[in-house]
Amino acid sequence: MSGLGAAAATRLAADGIDVITWDLAPGASFTVDVTDASAVSAAATQVGQIDILVNSAGIVGPNGPLWEIPLDGFSRTFEVNVMGTFNTCQAFVPGMIERGWGRIVNLASIAGKDGNPYMSPYSASKAAVIALTKSLGKELATTGVLANAIAPAVIETPMNAATSPEALAHITSLIPMKRTGQASEVAELIAWLASDRVSFSTGAVYDISGGRATY
Repeated sequence: MSGLGAAAATRLAADGIDVITWDLAPGASFTVDVTDASAVSAAATQVGQIDILVNSAGIVGPNGPLWEIPLDGFSRTFEVNVMGTFNTCQAFVPGMIERGWGRIVNLASIAGKDGNPYMSPYSASKAAVIALTKSLGKELATTGVLANAIAPAVIETPMNAATSPEALAHITSLIPMKRTGQASEVAELIAWLASDRVSFSTGAVYDISGGRATY
């Protein structure tokens, strides 16, 4: 566990929430590949009922001009960022509906709105997460289960070690506050969206971008 997932787990635990983490990296409660629907279903059965689902697993994917992006790199980015979110929602949403309460927070990106140059796989996958969340939020609107997305600008996390220095410099230069965000800042927004303090918002996208967002 690292980056936004680890920060969210720490922040939610501070609110007294019993946090269960899934990851392929050491230190998680369960070792689960979220791109594997069967593995997700089996792990969900083992975990049992949950009230809050935070989908933060993600990869940057390959950097470069779209016409030079390898097909397997493009596909892998969608498998993790989109299918991972889809698989966990499929596994846990029915139980939330049955109990009449739930909070789903999907990690998208400002790249899903703006489209970062030389990051077409990542940008397109995060746009898909935004659209998925909007659809899901409407489908759940009368159930007591809320689904919202967060669209951060560049945040200081280990994931950005995979971003080329040129791409990282460009997307950081777009932030009017002239700095990258901190994982703890995003975790605060996740904690709010995962709580009873949110009651009339679903299918929404919350920007946390240091002023970069333009719509």
